[in-house]
Amino acid sequence: MNMNMQQREEKQLEATLQAILNKVNDLKGAIQALITKLETEHETINWPTFLDNYAILSGHLTGLSKILQAELASSLRSRIVLPLQLSCERDEALVRLTEGRVPACTHDLVPDLLRTKPEPQAEQRLQQFNHKASTLSYDTAQKQVAQFAKVVSHVWEIISKGREDWEGESMRSAAMQPTHIIGDTHALVTAVGTGKGLRPGMPALGPGPGVGATLGPRGPAPPLGPSAPALPKAPSAIKTNIKAANQIHPYQR
Repeated sequence: MNMNMQQREEKQLEATLQAILNKVNDLKGAIQALITKLETEHETINWPTFLDNYAILSGHLTGLSKILQAELASSLRSRIVLPLQLSCERDEALVRLTEGRVPACTHDLVPDLLRTKPEPQAEQRLQQFNHKASTLSYDTAQKQVAQFAKVVSHVWEIISKGREDWEGESMRSAAMQPTHIIGDTHALVTAVGTGKGLRPGMPALGPGPGVGATLGPRGPAPPLGPSAPALPKAPSAIKTNIKAANQIHPYQR
């Protein structure tokens, strides 16, 4: 009976250690990803992206805490982890186990690895902050909170106003973009009304019937003089075709 209980405890311990190892590896991967992002994207990373990566770290830590607080991990509380040998020489097995981070188990390194409290300097500063926070009166704390909120609101108003101005300028500049060129418009009107520029060396002609009304206040152009060259008249067969069509029109009365 004792052997069965011992084997069952050993299996539970192995399963708990494996679950802890998996969570630690996930946490290590998340930390490495965050460090890589900070080193390679420090110029483009924004605060929401950083918070998302930090939330992943927090989730892994919460999962690790749940495993350590579970009933299956109660057997770990009665076990002690301590180095069996301290040496300043390089230990290849330790290097492989720690992925190159710890080359040797030295006297200076072991206290930091087995530390369950913060470093003395960090603990002293934490005590100073706690003492300062405990001696601060309620009214003073409320005044500081109100002042900080006022500063944040002022900065928010400045940012909001700058954004509105920038968006307004962008919309106005987009609306004021010209859609035509005045010179090209005048050249097009002159070409349609007088024929200027349609053929090299061709003089400007007067407007035909109905064109003079579209030329604005200038009025119709003067008639051509006798010295103006006459354009050759192309033969037309329109009258003949129309006459032939009238003769065979089925609706002719």
